[in-house]
Amino acid sequence: MKRIHLFEFEDFQWFPNFLRMCMTNYILTMHRLLGSAEDLAELLSPLLRKTKKTSIVDLCSGAGGPMAEVKQLLEVKHGFSELSLTLTDLYPNTEAAAAINAQKDPSVRYLTEPVDATKAQKTKEGLRTMICSMHHMRPDTAKSILKAAKEDKQPICIFEISDNSMPFFLWWLAIPTSLLMVFFITPFVRPLTFKQVIFTYLIPLIPIFIAWDGAVSNARTYTLEDWEEILADLQSDDYTWEKGRIKGKAGNKMYLIGQAVY
Repeated sequence: MKRIHLFEFEDFQWFPNFLRMCMTNYILTMHRLLGSAEDLAELLSPLLRKTKKTSIVDLCSGAGGPMAEVKQLLEVKHGFSELSLTLTDLYPNTEAAAAINAQKDPSVRYLTEPVDATKAQKTKEGLRTMICSMHHMRPDTAKSILKAAKEDKQPICIFEISDNSMPFFLWWLAIPTSLLMVFFITPFVRPLTFKQVIFTYLIPLIPIFIAWDGAVSNARTYTLEDWEEILADLQSDDYTWEKGRIKGKAGNKMYLIGQAVY
């Protein structure tokens, strides 16, 4: 397996939550600039129609991710109606949950009780999504999440904005470029808080953490060949797997889709 499980600062419990939120807001901005929501809507639209699902259960949602925008695109551009979106996490982000649940849209909610992605049957049925979060999982956990979807006969979509097909050393050579990018992209972050500005420009902790975590995320991303290994004993006639790449605005994005066959 090419994937290497190194550490990311965001994974540590001691990591300051305000820095984690700033980094998350930056990543959401990157999603907007890279067109992730549009790519996801195109990817999920035929899957929702085929499986006749009207609910989406997002796993490992963290601070929310791009799925709320994806839901809007599915409704506005792809003609879906009565879609619901449930955001979940093993360690729910209480601040993000409060903000999302305070909005007027009752079809979007963030569960405040913990949801283990390997035991997602505790949530209602629906299309399960994991957006740029599967690379945080070690192979045995990743396999358990996919196995749970298969056993529950629920569709699942794994999506990553990184493509771990490049030679390993190139990710580390890109760290200086990633660090500099933070200074140019931060003005587009919304909400742009004083903490975001201070810890980007005056005390540049955010650029350092983002550059490191970004390189590690790439190194941790499962390649298409890695998925072959993980899915080896999850193949069956009643549940199919599809994996591939999407050509994006700045490189390839990777996906893995599983769905029951009826």
